[in-house]
Amino acid sequence: MDPDLVAPVVPWDLVLSEDELVSLASLCDVIIPADQHSPAASALGAHDFINEWVSAPYEGNERDLTLVRGGLAWLNTESHRRFDAPFALLGAGQKAELCDEICYAPRAAPGLEAQARFFDKVRDLTSTAFWTTEEGMADLGFVGNRPMATFEGPPPEVLQRLGLT
Repeated sequence: MDPDLVAPVVPWDLVLSEDELVSLASLCDVIIPADQHSPAASALGAHDFINEWVSAPYEGNERDLTLVRGGLAWLNTESHRRFDAPFALLGAGQKAELCDEICYAPRAAPGLEAQARFFDKVRDLTSTAFWTTEEGMADLGFVGNRPMATFEGPPPEVLQRLGLT
């Protein structure tokens, strides 16, 4: 059966706690903040999408749940240790300080490899959630499958870049 996209139903229980969702929403907004073109990732429900993803009863998703839960726990523990506050209540500079340490696996400090995998997974899921919404597609300038009066072919700069001129 095809899913009902007008009134979707999640056929499994969502497992992340409210505290985890608050931290996750804050991290999603570090990854894709609001700007002049679009709202922040959490405003479009990226954290809810991730909750649904990690709650799914499939082997890969269950591994992602362990990774995300562990990463959120580390993020809050480290936030409290350094700044005496949960991650969601930190200022932008403090959030960036923590995330900069784990945002690129090849540069992560020894001992932070799992945290870097966590950040990579959340970045991928946040991007997926964000850029599959109408607002996210508009942010990219994606027009999708829309009829055009005429198609003049690819722009010259695209043909040149592909070596087809």
